[in-house]
Amino acid sequence: MCGIVGVVSNAPVNQLIYDGLLLLQHRGQDAAGIVTQLDRKFFMHKAKGMVRDVFRTRNMRALPGNCGLGQVRYPTAGNAYSEEEAQPFYVNAPFGIVLVHNGNLTNAQALKSELFLTDHRHINTESDSEVLLNVLAHELEKASRGLPLKPEDVFTAVHHVHRRVKGSYAVIALIAGHGLLAFRDPHGIRPLCIGRGKGGEVMVASESVALEGTGHEMERNLLPGEAVFVGLDGSTHARQCADNPALHPCIFEFVYLARPDSVLDGISVYQARLNLGESLAKRVVSTVPPNEIDVIIPIPESSRPSATQLAHLLGIPYREGFVKNRYVGRTFIMPGQGVRKKSVRQKLNVIASEFKGRNVLLVDDSIVRGTTSREIVQMARDAGAHKVYLASAAPPVRYPNVYGIDMPTSSELVAHGRTLEEIREVIGCDALIYQDVDAMKKAVGTLNASIAGFDASCFDGVYVTGDVNPDDIARLNQNRVGAEEGDDDTSRLALPNAQEA
Repeated sequence: MCGIVGVVSNAPVNQLIYDGLLLLQHRGQDAAGIVTQLDRKFFMHKAKGMVRDVFRTRNMRALPGNCGLGQVRYPTAGNAYSEEEAQPFYVNAPFGIVLVHNGNLTNAQALKSELFLTDHRHINTESDSEVLLNVLAHELEKASRGLPLKPEDVFTAVHHVHRRVKGSYAVIALIAGHGLLAFRDPHGIRPLCIGRGKGGEVMVASESVALEGTGHEMERNLLPGEAVFVGLDGSTHARQCADNPALHPCIFEFVYLARPDSVLDGISVYQARLNLGESLAKRVVSTVPPNEIDVIIPIPESSRPSATQLAHLLGIPYREGFVKNRYVGRTFIMPGQGVRKKSVRQKLNVIASEFKGRNVLLVDDSIVRGTTSREIVQMARDAGAHKVYLASAAPPVRYPNVYGIDMPTSSELVAHGRTLEEIREVIGCDALIYQDVDAMKKAVGTLNASIAGFDASCFDGVYVTGDVNPDDIARLNQNRVGAEEGDDDTSRLALPNAQEA
């Protein structure tokens, strides 16, 4: 999962892209990169780290030009420790192309072989984004046939990219001397939207918050399978390039990943989380009588809207019982259990008065490994809670995600192969309440009737691209980014609500 942004303007764009990446920092904290174009020459700076650390004044001065793109990376495949795999990626032919990508290709290995044996292109990293760039470059070369590039050629190339590439991909590319290209996969799994500034500049980004936060007015979301080409003069061309597009956005965006102040595919993320809290209230009532709950406490951050709505509907006091330390540095998942416990307690501290002698209902957005949930439940008990109930605004996570979220392997998922009671015992709470899968889809889906459905594969095991089988999952897990003993594991899902929104 990553955050991407691209701009075509009549003024320097380096600061604008930087500001856009700051607003998308929650989508990736491992690496950041910006590329700009001036007189058909690309200027690039990328490195591991947060946006504020990667770009210093000297770096920004070295990024001239009126168009460019950027990415904040959260690796799910390849080598998380290689600076070479930070984006953007560059290829010099045809024209010169730089690309940023949010998502995950499910047929990257097959494509890599095709590129070498048939297209005679070399891939130098383990990143599927470099594979995608080379497929696009090859198709652009075929479509343009050595002639001056026209928007029609660009759309023909994207059409063939859709036919070859499987998985999830939201892409922004810059073609030297021509303009900016943005497109989404035929299912629209990962988000992408476009807007315009008062000066006529065009901006494309993963979330609407990047547009609004930089003074742009959001125009619309790109449709699944659609490509938009923005010329260097700001002229915009759009075309549906997929054979059978159908909108199936990732529902985990609404549950956890996106900022609450974003609107994705016509759905307010904040309202979606309120709806999830409303739906969860029905599940809570059927499991724990409301008169046995003294207080409802969210586990920061993204569970707050659901917890607020849940408390309102049940008529139970809502309280903040955990304070999050935003300055502790990057701990996330640690390889050793002892270190993992320490990291949770460094990130969160309890307000003991909200727990002592009370029956507490903790609300989280989702439960993945369960390790963090178990530690938080124990923190509540240590603070004097009489009983600790735990409710998840999302259903049990039982299956791996293959579309660009760093979801653990099946064996690491606390809900995989376990009954509800077995999960409760592992976590150590007095009662465990999960959202229902159909109720989750309804809660979010009612906010936009035009959505055909959702990718909810980590909850229901149904992979919308239709090309994923157990062997594919095993192969993808082999390429999954993990941690060596003694290193930080980069997964944001270890500590729920890790977004710094």
